[in-house]
Amino acid sequence: MLGYLLEGISISFSYSSSAKIKALDQVSFYLQQGESLGLVGESGSGKSTLAKTWVQLLQPDSGICLFEGRNIIEFQGAELGAYQQQVQMIFQDPFSSLNPRMTTLQIIAEPLRVFATHLSANQRQQLVYAVLDRVGLPTSAINRFPHQFSGGQCQRIAIARALIGNPRVLICDEPVSALDVSIQAQIMNLLVDLKNELNMSILFISHDISLTRYISDRIMVMQQGRVVECATAESICSQPTAEYTKKLIDSVMEITIDRC
Repeated sequence: MLGYLLEGISISFSYSSSAKIKALDQVSFYLQQGESLGLVGESGSGKSTLAKTWVQLLQPDSGICLFEGRNIIEFQGAELGAYQQQVQMIFQDPFSSLNPRMTTLQIIAEPLRVFATHLSANQRQQLVYAVLDRVGLPTSAINRFPHQFSGGQCQRIAIARALIGNPRVLICDEPVSALDVSIQAQIMNLLVDLKNELNMSILFISHDISLTRYISDRIMVMQQGRVVECATAESICSQPTAEYTKKLIDSVMEITIDRC
């Protein structure tokens, strides 16, 4: 199966002996190889919880996550490690996601120490050079630390670290929301180029439906842990069927008007 299926995923969090919140409620979707799926919704809608469940940072209460026809929830040890190499995640804040005591070379090469232990130090460095070029950073950046870069440059380093193991899926959790608008466009263009060049699947998570439309083939809308609508990006933005989706689109239009 060249694709990724999550079906009937539910997960709840307990805040006391009597209080339990359902973060995901019977969520299902399919992501084809090479496809970009946008995931939109307000804060607390379950977007990040779904992403963390997919990379096995959280265990669902029920449901299945299929990768090449096998349920990843059952993976353990080396098998789980091999899967996590194929599905990489980029987080919202590029500064907090990078170790401030590590150089760019150390940060990007770190996954290779886990996934490619047979490589020599020189071989790891050559791969870092190659991926730096792919994300638009000079090789001279390898000996610098995160605080010496801008937010956009740090996010490029985070993307390079995710790419170093040649993943098949890139999960982007609000990857540009902490960046200036001009830098947002650069990172979005980079992600689109990477998707097209590498035939990589992308799950793009955002609260901004207009931003999501730019990168997505399809858009899935979530509200309070449930999927309320899923269709092509064009269809969702031009002819939404769910009232919640219409409100998300209207809120973007209001923000645009206020900025003018």
